[in-house]
Formats: sequence, structure tokens, C-alpha cells
Amino acid sequence: MGEAIMSIGDVRRRTSLSTATIYRRVDAGTFPRKVPLGGRRVGWYESEVARFVADPVNFRVTEGEGAGDRP
Repeated sequence: MGEAIMSIGDVRRRTSLSTATIYRRVDAGTFPRKVPLGGRRVGWYESEVARFVADPVNFRVTEGEGAGDRP
């Protein structure tokens, strides 16, 4: 069984960030990468969001993390 995927609404609630801020931080590499779910729908791995929440100031996306890196 795979890891839980969070929707943008779940991510907003967990982080208290706006959608625009989440997408800006994704682009800057200071928030977990999106996971394509098909069509225009995306999500985020719950563990990566939890890692961000644990230390948002020092969070950086590491090589090999995020979209397309998991089965």
C-alpha cells in the first residue's frame, strides 16, 4: 500500500498557507514538489508535508524527492 496523498485543501489546512504561497514555495524549492494525479489534479505526499511543517524555515527540496520518484 502506498503513501497517503494530500489535496491542496488538506495541505492548506495542515500548513496554514494560501494556495498562491504554496505554489510560489514549490517553484522556489522551499516546499515539497507536487505529485501529478492525472489531468490537472495534483497532490502532495503526506510525509513530505509533515517534514515541511516540522521545520518550515529550513525546508529545502532534496534531489530525488517529489513527483515521479515513487512507485
